[in-house]
Amino acid sequence: MTAAERRPTPAALIAGFLAIYLIWGSTYLAIRVAVETMPPFLMASMRFLAAGGLLSVWVAVTGGFRATPKQWLDNALIGGLLLLGGNGLVCWAEQKVPSGIATLIISVSPLFIVLLDWLMLVVGKDETRGTRPALATFAGLALGFLGLALLVGPDLGHHAGGLDPWRVAGLVLACLSWGAGSIYTRYARAPAAPLTGAAIQQLTGSVWLLVVSIGMGEPGHFHLAGVSGRSWLAWGYLVTAGSLVGFTTFVWLMKHSTPARVSTYAYINPVVAVFLGWLLLHEAVSPRIFVAAGIIIAGVAIITVAKNKKSVPASKGSLDPSRPAAVAAAVAAPAKE
Repeated sequence: MTAAERRPTPAALIAGFLAIYLIWGSTYLAIRVAVETMPPFLMASMRFLAAGGLLSVWVAVTGGFRATPKQWLDNALIGGLLLLGGNGLVCWAEQKVPSGIATLIISVSPLFIVLLDWLMLVVGKDETRGTRPALATFAGLALGFLGLALLVGPDLGHHAGGLDPWRVAGLVLACLSWGAGSIYTRYARAPAAPLTGAAIQQLTGSVWLLVVSIGMGEPGHFHLAGVSGRSWLAWGYLVTAGSLVGFTTFVWLMKHSTPARVSTYAYINPVVAVFLGWLLLHEAVSPRIFVAAGIIIAGVAIITVAKNKKSVPASKGSLDPSRPAAVAAAVAAPAKE
């Protein structure tokens, strides 16, 4: 038995889970710090260009970078949905929205995946391209959206201390884009090596982000001398920890644990993000935010448990690392992603 085939020790598994909890729980804080002095879409483009370039080199050295033109096209579309829509809009929103609040809003992404999946079944009338939600899933949806309304409703507006409605709308649109990208990965043509798909998604995602950045005039107002040291550190953290270390740890855990256990990051990351935002950036945390967070996390937990019960057993669950959705989620998540 080789070292790679040996069952990891409990300590190694605990360390792996702590890594994805802490790393992905801190990425929203890092984004908030990075966009203090860096344009959001340009910052994200630079991040995924660097991470995608490093990952491409690794793939080429270890197994060969092979993908057909159709695979490039499909993964480029995934990169646009997940990294431009799902991540770029988050970076843009976090210029005005606290990192903890942004994390909690984005944590409802599974709700949009369920709704889009159901919509495909209703519109297409094809059970191979859609899923009918279970009764428990409807309860999870209701809880999740109730928590979201409680979180942003009272503070929505341009009054002092209020949340910018356009930035909040951007975060909701990011959830929708992430859901669409995640569903599309089920039907996309993927390269044989999952890492190749991840590299393509990051490289093409960086191009999508750059196009939007240019369209918004960001490069014309960007000056290297104006970027603070802490913004550079945050950007470097997003490239190395968020996109590379977090991803490899995720894939390793998926090989040695179960999808249900690995999916617990969806509940832990928002808690970590809110705590770090309060501790390091002095973001306000009220009892209402705690209650809303609890309701949202409960809703996501119900949906995840219901989905795991319907999925195939063993390690072939909704977080299968051979699927580009899981790969992209690990790269762009904080959550993701």
